[in-house]
Amino acid sequence: MVENQIVQPHENIVEIEHAVIDYPLRRYTIRAVTDVSLNLKRGAITALVGESGSGKTTLASSLLRCISEPGILSGGEVRFYPAEGAPVEVHKLSPREIDRFRWEKVSMVFQAAQSALNPVYTVRAQFEETVREHGMKWSRERIEQKMREVFDYVKLDYDRVARCYPHELSGGMKQRVMIAFSLLLDPELIVLDEPTTALDVITQDYIFSILKRINREKGISMLLMTHDIGIVAKFADYVGVLYAGRLMEFGSVFDVFRERRHPYTKGLIRATPSLIGDLEALKPIGGSPPDLRNLPQGCVFSPRCPYCTDACREREPDTAVQGGRCIKCIHGFEEYE
Repeated sequence: MVENQIVQPHENIVEIEHAVIDYPLRRYTIRAVTDVSLNLKRGAITALVGESGSGKTTLASSLLRCISEPGILSGGEVRFYPAEGAPVEVHKLSPREIDRFRWEKVSMVFQAAQSALNPVYTVRAQFEETVREHGMKWSRERIEQKMREVFDYVKLDYDRVARCYPHELSGGMKQRVMIAFSLLLDPELIVLDEPTTALDVITQDYIFSILKRINREKGISMLLMTHDIGIVAKFADYVGVLYAGRLMEFGSVFDVFRERRHPYTKGLIRATPSLIGDLEALKPIGGSPPDLRNLPQGCVFSPRCPYCTDACREREPDTAVQGGRCIKCIHGFEEYE
């Protein structure tokens, strides 16, 4: 008699391989993401940082196949590994399958909670609609029990907030409602697109403490897009640095902040203000991000890079891998300073 073997979940919850995302327009095509390969560790918080237009939201949207029109995944693969069952090729799911996949396996907290909530329905009605649309045969009592559970996680008074319309809630409360929404169907991954935009720093810290607790207690993996390097240092386990649709550096937060290898990563960290640091020591990155319709020859960061050489201007660098880190620079893991 052969005993049943316990199958351990895959160590990565998502694997993105050589992703290419294009926006075909009438006169030209904009390539927003170019040949990005990225693994998200199960149970970890991974952050994507970079300036506006670097491709963070576009890349993350590929996990739910909700890239803004007319964007398409024109190359590569996006693979999701559930805790139980076979891997899911997200880019191959049918419309019906992707509807079930969203919120049940991967949910998303959008940048503007006031735009994500329907203004003419109460919070309770929107939760009930989500359950029905996903074919869950839950009784009203079970829905209420689940809502109380997720509202407790985000520190909201269920009896008061559930009967409110979105306009009756503050910005921080609406954002916490969206976090509760993301937990409703017990997903394995939550995508967080600038979840604290336009909120004061105290509310931001409070929301991130809630997210950290959800991650640690429920084991839900998270992907965070942000401009705030300080949040990444405090909140995330891994960080990927994007520039002009390319993954310039990736590794654990500890390794990247201790030994940042890519010049762009160095520039982002140097430009981050500190409560105890000297403001005059801040060094902004010179120049501006490139126009995706007219990228420079060679390395896309070369016009702004203080370590640029002739070789950098001649060819785009390959991605060097060392241990659990990667860097897209012609100098690889060499020290600059």
